[in-house]
Amino acid sequence: MTEKGILIIISGPSGSGKGTVVEKLKGDSGYALSISATTRPPRPYEQEGTHYFFKSEEEFKEMINSQKLLEWAEFCGNFYGTPKDYVMGKLDSGCNVILEIEVQGAFQVKKMFPEAVAVFLIPPDRQELKKRLSGRGTEDSATIEKRLKRASEEIELLPKYDYVVVNDEVEKAAERIKEIVRVSKMASFRYIDIINNFK
Repeated sequence: MTEKGILIIISGPSGSGKGTVVEKLKGDSGYALSISATTRPPRPYEQEGTHYFFKSEEEFKEMINSQKLLEWAEFCGNFYGTPKDYVMGKLDSGCNVILEIEVQGAFQVKKMFPEAVAVFLIPPDRQELKKRLSGRGTEDSATIEKRLKRASEEIELLPKYDYVVVNDEVEKAAERIKEIVRVSKMASFRYIDIINNFK
């Protein structure tokens, strides 16, 4: 019997290093990044089923109405969401699925899929966060301050997550998340079928 995969929600403020840690996890054959559905047109290099599942607005709204999305949001006139069937298929095949998502979307997923494991990624401290944001060299000081304020707001929601991982080093942070997944696979509720076999 194939062991089911775990759905891992990874959130964290801008500058926490989510993207880098997720890339490290994707290097492991047992992990895959969830692919979103969107109504925005594909860019020249983007491929269907690799970067996104491209949908018409009508198709997307049908997915909402038939509860085929774990979460969805509208941004800049386009819809984005996480297709339930894709995620469930990957989990059933034994793959651990990573969902890199902001806090509101994370709570939507946890409501619909409570067995998902929610991980909040943070830098070691505020000074390091500011250093990382400044080091990008892509934003002015006012934007950086806005991001720091937003980070403080997001970190206040940290107790609603299952686990917290400090991203002091990418390699270590990725290993901590893998350890969380290994432990989560031993949760008693995941053994209901086996328990029933003993009755």
